[in-house]
Amino acid sequence: MSGLGLFLVAVAILVGLVGVIVPLLPGALLVLAAILAWASQVDTTTAWVTFAVAAGFIVASQVVKYTLPQRRLRDAGVPGRTLAFGALLGIVGFFVVPVVGLFLGFVLGVYAAERHRLDVHSMAWPSTKHALRAVGLSILIELTGALLATASWLLAVLFIV
Repeated sequence: MSGLGLFLVAVAILVGLVGVIVPLLPGALLVLAAILAWASQVDTTTAWVTFAVAAGFIVASQVVKYTLPQRRLRDAGVPGRTLAFGALLGIVGFFVVPVVGLFLGFVLGVYAAERHRLDVHSMAWPSTKHALRAVGLSILIELTGALLATASWLLAVLFIV
């Protein structure tokens, strides 16, 4: 693969990593797609093994990303419909307030749903904090998987291929 090709793959991986932190793009999938493009161009056993390892990291992180935070929210008593309402308001906020609207809409949506459900601020705010921690944990888990996939690609590029 040419130097320009490697550079473009690296840029796509970097955009994917940013997409994990700022959920505007399917970040982990973009990282995996970039590594797949690299593996298909290099077309060696090492490249395909690297892709398989990266895919393993991404798939594992996606599974854990949805199970662990969800369990914590269920243990805290935050229902799924609260998160759904937060996500809906987050999407609206994304279009109303550029850059920070997604986050603001999510927080306001979760708080509004919990305030409606629990009818007391002193109980709604802790639920909102649990939801925010769960989202943060979810992002951290996905970022870890994407970084491990990136590290496997980088090791292959620098030392093996």
